[in-house]
Amino acid sequence: MKTHRSHWMYCALLLLPVLLLASMAMAEDKKKDSKDACANPNPASLCTADNTCGSPSSPCMVNIKRTSYSSSATPSIPGAKGNDLFCVKTGTTVTWQATDKNTGFLVDPGKTSPFDPPGVFMGGSEKSVSAVAKTPGCITYHFSATAQNGIYGKSKATTGQLIVVGQ
Repeated sequence: MKTHRSHWMYCALLLLPVLLLASMAMAEDKKKDSKDACANPNPASLCTADNTCGSPSSPCMVNIKRTSYSSSATPSIPGAKGNDLFCVKTGTTVTWQATDKNTGFLVDPGKTSPFDPPGVFMGGSEKSVSAVAKTPGCITYHFSATAQNGIYGKSKATTGQLIVVGQ
């Protein structure tokens, strides 16, 4: 009987790390989902005066920069942090720009772009790119920044989320 118990104990000890890793992975997935504004049944409910950028009569400037290991997009909202969720109202001009010298960027709002004109925005410190938010909804956009002189190369592509709210 003693060997039978030790066999079960050995199996339990091997199974414990597997269960622990599985539960940690599930917790991480839930944490990721909780940050996904577009998974919210009513994403527009997440928009407040504190995270809404610009207006139809005033543009929303989004500064894209290269960070140590990635990229950052920060809207022109007081106290805004890089890659935070932000909102714009339909009719608002969103201007993607790089204020750091010798920086280029690509922004891909995806196939269901709410912007006019649609498509990928390519610009840099010498060329900002503007588009008007036309279609309400939530999008996850992909972007990256790069040193224009090519010495340091492109940064890791990053994602951000933007909610376009109807007026």
